[in-house]
Amino acid sequence: MTTVSNVSSTSTTSTTSNPAARIADNFDQFLQLLTTQLKNQSPLDPLDTNQFTQQLVQFASVEQQIKTNDNLTSLLTANKTANLTNALGFVGANVTADGTTTSLQNGTATWKINAPKTGSATITIKDKSGNEVYSAARILTAGDQSFAWNGRTTSGANAPAGQYTIVVAAKDAAGQAMSIKSEITGTVDNVDVTSEVPVLKIGEISVPMTSVKSIRR
Repeated sequence: MTTVSNVSSTSTTSTTSNPAARIADNFDQFLQLLTTQLKNQSPLDPLDTNQFTQQLVQFASVEQQIKTNDNLTSLLTANKTANLTNALGFVGANVTADGTTTSLQNGTATWKINAPKTGSATITIKDKSGNEVYSAARILTAGDQSFAWNGRTTSGANAPAGQYTIVVAAKDAAGQAMSIKSEITGTVDNVDVTSEVPVLKIGEISVPMTSVKSIRR
């Protein structure tokens, strides 16, 4: 538990300028100066209409850009709110997501792996600290397949419940290395919304919402 102490401090008030208000003030001043110049211009040396027309266009462009930025900020805020609402809808659902780390529970940990071709692989299981606890050779078929680990270490001992990561080193029939994709499945307990992308929590496993492939209730 973190203890937070009350600290008294002297606060200073700072004035933050509003870009829209500032450009409006500058535009009003510009129009006043322009009107004064037009009233007092010399008939023999009139103002260049192209010049002040160009300045008017520049002011209008800046004002439009500020409005565009304000609208974009509003859209981003609305999108973030929608993402948070969607993320909360995952609580209690069973999801499948990209990932290599899952939990060993009741003596079983399961991954879904995908091989682009038929081949062979060495599958290694590592604990939370990165230590190898299990390793075995396996023949892979092309496409999706499951790999279930019974929690037994290479030495035959029962591994404790917790987080475990799968590492698959695979080769095709020609001996060329293959990239293997892995997915995990679990029930979402809660959602962490402190980061830019909501993170689903499956026990102690963290899964970005963008990694979810399917959801089932």
